[in-house]
Amino acid sequence: MRFVIVTGMSGAGKSTALKMLEDVGYFCIDNLPLPLLPKLAELLKVPSAEFNKVALGIDIRGGQNFADLDETLKDISHEMLFLEAGDPVLVKRYKETRRNHPLAVHGNIWEGLERERSILSPIKRKAEYIIDTSLLLTRELKQELNKIFVDNHEYKNLYITVVSFGFKYGIPNDADLVFDVRFLPNPYYIEELRPKTGNDREIQQYVMSNGNAEEFLVKLRDMIEFLIPQYIAEGKHQLVIGIGCTGGKHRSVTLANELYRHLEKFSDYGVRIEHRDIEKDAVRKAE
Repeated sequence: MRFVIVTGMSGAGKSTALKMLEDVGYFCIDNLPLPLLPKLAELLKVPSAEFNKVALGIDIRGGQNFADLDETLKDISHEMLFLEAGDPVLVKRYKETRRNHPLAVHGNIWEGLERERSILSPIKRKAEYIIDTSLLLTRELKQELNKIFVDNHEYKNLYITVVSFGFKYGIPNDADLVFDVRFLPNPYYIEELRPKTGNDREIQQYVMSNGNAEEFLVKLRDMIEFLIPQYIAEGKHQLVIGIGCTGGKHRSVTLANELYRHLEKFSDYGVRIEHRDIEKDAVRKAE
């Protein structure tokens, strides 16, 4: 039997994750009061074809006390999935849904999040899987859950976002690493290439035909492959790699796509691509 505890920060996607696990055959129970957990544990000790995959969602609603959780679970084999997100993201989600944080005093969401992190920190340290949903789309979260709980891939608790951008629109605020590819020839100055983007073959061929582009890409791949294990060892769960050119349309998109395709080959962590500014020139010209 596979028994998964699903927990994490309120607003990070626990209910969504439970629904996704239910869709792939898990029997899901949400927000079971912890005093009832011993009885559930007894039931799960009995082999059953009907309940061979169980997911239990627990959180801090109702003033749950996690102090006895380890003692309750010590005699039953289980895995723990912890869903995380940055405080600004969680605050935004709460405001959009007009919900109150369960630990918010006088409606102060920031204080509620601080208290919740303090309560959940011992649980997070013991979780086998930690997924930061700050930048994830619903389908991307589903892909990560499928890797762990359906395909049984080894998971390193790291999600990488490769984002292309234009320096004239500002460096992404959440970027951990930023690389400037403005040293490469700019397709913008070739009239027939100007309307195209780094997603088009003509731009890709133009950019990558430059020897410096290929050499840069080789060194970039080598650096990222070196850094990833270091970040994982330090407990980092979200890595944002920014690649910028002037307008974020040609060179940065091409190199970001190349790096993404390389990182996508590794199945033990998640990776996504985002082209932040690819359409901004077109929008501004239309205005």
